[in-house]
Parts: sequence; structure tokens; C-alpha cells
Amino acid sequence: MVAGAGAASSGYAHNVPSLNELVRRHTTLTGADVEWLHMLVSEWQLLSDLSFADLVLWIPTWDGIRYVSVAQMRPNTGPTSYQDDMVGHLVPRGRRPLLDAAFDEGRIVREGDPEWREEVPVRVESIPVRREGRVLGVIARNTNLLTVRTPSRLELTYLQSASDLAQMIAAGTFPYPAEQTDMDAAPRVGDGLIRLDADGIVTYASPNALSAYHRLGLTTDLVGSHLGSTTAELVPPSRGAVHEALVKLASGWAPRQTEVEVQGGVVTLRAIPLKPKGVLTGSLVLCRDVTELRRRDRELMTKDATIREIHHRVKNNLQTVAALLRLQARRMDSETGRAALDEAVRRVGSIAIVHETLSQALDEKVAFDEIADRVLAMVKELSQDGRVATRRTGSFGILSAEVATPLAMVLTELLQNALEHAFGTKSEGNLEVSALRGRAPASGKGWSDSWNGGAKPAEYLLITVQDDGKGMPEGFDPQQAGNLGLQIVRTLCTNELGGTFDMVAAPDGGTKVILEIPVR
Repeated sequence: MVAGAGAASSGYAHNVPSLNELVRRHTTLTGADVEWLHMLVSEWQLLSDLSFADLVLWIPTWDGIRYVSVAQMRPNTGPTSYQDDMVGHLVPRGRRPLLDAAFDEGRIVREGDPEWREEVPVRVESIPVRREGRVLGVIARNTNLLTVRTPSRLELTYLQSASDLAQMIAAGTFPYPAEQTDMDAAPRVGDGLIRLDADGIVTYASPNALSAYHRLGLTTDLVGSHLGSTTAELVPPSRGAVHEALVKLASGWAPRQTEVEVQGGVVTLRAIPLKPKGVLTGSLVLCRDVTELRRRDRELMTKDATIREIHHRVKNNLQTVAALLRLQARRMDSETGRAALDEAVRRVGSIAIVHETLSQALDEKVAFDEIADRVLAMVKELSQDGRVATRRTGSFGILSAEVATPLAMVLTELLQNALEHAFGTKSEGNLEVSALRGRAPASGKGWSDSWNGGAKPAEYLLITVQDDGKGMPEGFDPQQAGNLGLQIVRTLCTNELGGTFDMVAAPDGGTKVILEIPVR
């Protein structure tokens, strides 16, 4: 992969300087120049694989007496010439004559005998990198000759295509600035390669490319056929509006990427026109069979939709249960029984809110701030007729469903408890919920002992619920005493959430509940 350009292969060292950092430190290139280099290194895996060669991009330093290597690429199609990373290396002018010649003369330089590196013969070539008539730097193309043999038809096609691309880089016509390609999803040389002439006729198709077209329903060979027409004929007639664009793309006349789906088979095509001397001489079409990948994507989309529908139905069922409990409460003569059913309605409602949020999410995670605000509004509406002002400060952030559901219940119980017991007959008051998310627990306690989740969590959530009411009764023990609501809070907080629960007197009067919860 590209070292110094934001990607690295498994064999690369870490902490390699970035292309931006090296250019800024050692050169005087402009922002537009750097952007061109980024486009180049995002594309040059293609050149490396077609050449069976390592690529190193050298840029002259600001004083013109040295070169700095700002990016490197190893081939997927052959052995590397460099065991170590070259990114960040500096060499003086004159040390590597081919670099000097390519930069000064603006031409591809192939002269010279192979170099020997650790008993491995390496052929070195230099390709100038041109943009708007200026040479920005030089690509050193280094081919390991240890495994050189008589080339096959595939290898000859690769090398000819690499030569065309190298000439385009030297002329400043590659990469194509207008082409927006997702390189992670784009097909690569080894996935399947088709070489076309200037008329769009197939002159060579690799075995993988032929297999991809067989997946689309092709029963004949590709060589000698017009790829655009052949591809369009494989598409069902009902999609006739697509044919003209597909013919143009598959003919290689413009740099584009698309997907072709036929009879359950899906193939990605990417066309790269070849204009080594400014005139279209042919094109490369890279293709990749992504049938299984798209099938898995559809399965995941179906699974996600099913999960969201389940959450939606659970929410509806919980709302039905809450409505039945509310009806039952209205028919009861006992004030105690009616209050108990009202509490049950709030508990069921808090769980329903979480499932409603999950039914709209793309994964099993929710933005808990919205849930907290809705719980605040629900409890206030059902309990105090607006006599107590409530507010939330801070942010809970994104939480998983397994944390959000019990936390919503805990928050409901704490708010209800405060509204019922903190203010009594007081005409007004304030109730605040605050959340703080951080890398370490605020209490400094040993979480490895108290948290039942196993591995140490990455973050912790400090939650406080504070009122300015009459405070706790004398001798009240929050870890033992309390009503059913506090018992539920203690159980959920310690057993379900693996956190800690405490209730203390607030500094300015009232009560402060403190929760510390690990975020999994």
C-alpha cells in the first residue's frame, strides 16, 4: 500500500511521516501541487501492479540540492525490491543520476545497468511527475529481477499498459482529475484486466476478467469483441436507458466506474483511457466480481431493517401495555394502587422511548441525549404539573442498546423519586440532570474490581441528578433504605450497568445522586 500517503501494508513500520508533513517540511510545492501528488499516489497501485515493481516518489527539497522520498508503493503482483521503508529518506543530487536526468530533462530514463541490493538485481527507471508543464518530482520504478522469466501474454499486456501509464504521468495527463473513484471499492489489476484498442475491441482479457463476464451470462470469448456492445447486450432490455452510457463506459472512451448486474451476478467495471502521446490508443478496463459482496450487503440491509422493525413493534406493544395500565389506574378507587400503576406506566414508557429511538437507528446504538430529554419531559408531565423546572446539562453521547435501556429506567426512577420526595408541598423548585463523559472514573475507584464486564472500558459516564428540595431524612442510608424505585436504581446500576450509585446532600441544600457507569 502507500506509505506516507495515509495507508500502510502489514509489513510497514508505524509512525511513517505523512506526505503532507514531508512536503511542508522539505519543499516549496503549492497546495495544488500537493493535491496532484495525492491523486497520483491514490492511483499508483495500478502502475505498481502492472509494472511488477516498487514505486518511490522523490521530490526535490526547497534548496534544490537533495531529494526527499514522500511516498512508496509495493506491488501485489511481484516481489518487492525494498525490504525497508524509504519514506522520509533524503539523498543528495548526483547520488542517483537517473533521478537527476528525469527531473532535469522531463523524460523517462531507463539507461544504466541493474543495481544489486542484498544480492538481488534491481532494474531502476525514473518517471518524471508533471503537472501543468512543471516537473514536480520523479517516480523511481524498481523491479526485482531475481524471478524474471520469459513473460506470458498476461505479463506482456501488463507491461505495455504500465508503459502507457508511465508516459501519461510524464506528460501530466494521468491521473484524471475529474474522475471521482472510491479506490477502496475499485477493482484492481489482479481482479480482472481487459485491454482494448482505440475502437473498443478487446485485444486481451485476463482469466479473472473472463470469469467475471461469465458470471454476467457471457458464453463466448471476449477477445475480438466490442466490449461496450457485448456488455450492453448482457443487460436486460427493460433497462434500455442504461445501454448508451454503458456502451460508452465499457468501450473505455472515458474514465468512469460502474456496476453491471445481470441475473444475480454483479461486476464492477472501471475504464481507464490510455493516451500515452495525447491521442487515445486504447484503454484498460478493470473488472471485479462483487456478486457475493453485494449479496452479503443485501443480507445486512435486510437484517438491519428487520431489527428496526422489531424495535418498532416492541415500542408499539409497550405503549399498548402503558395505555392498558393507565386505563386500569383510572378505574381504581385506591390512591395507593393508582400511584403504583402510574409508576409502572412511567417505567414501561421509558423502555418504549429507547426502542422507538432504536427503531430509527442504523445500528444498535442511540444518541442518549434525546432519550434523556424525553424522559425528563415525560416524568415532569406526569408528576408535578410544571411546578418544578427541569433541565439537562452536558452530553451522554452515543450509547449501546444494552446500556441505554437500563440507564433510561434508572433515570426515570431517580427523577420520579426527586419529584415525589424532594419538594413535597413546595410550590416550585429546580431539578437538573448532568452528564460528563471521560477516560477515567471521577471517583478514582478501582473499576477492574467493581465492573462485571471483564475488560477495562475505554470511557466512563458520570451522571448526577440534583434537586434543591428538602434533602434526605436524618440517618438515611441510600445503599440500604429507600422505596422500590431506589431498589431498582441500585440493582440496575450495579448489576446491569456495572457502575456505582451514591446519594449525598447537595452543597446548597437538596439532594445529589451520583452515578458512575463504564461505557462498553
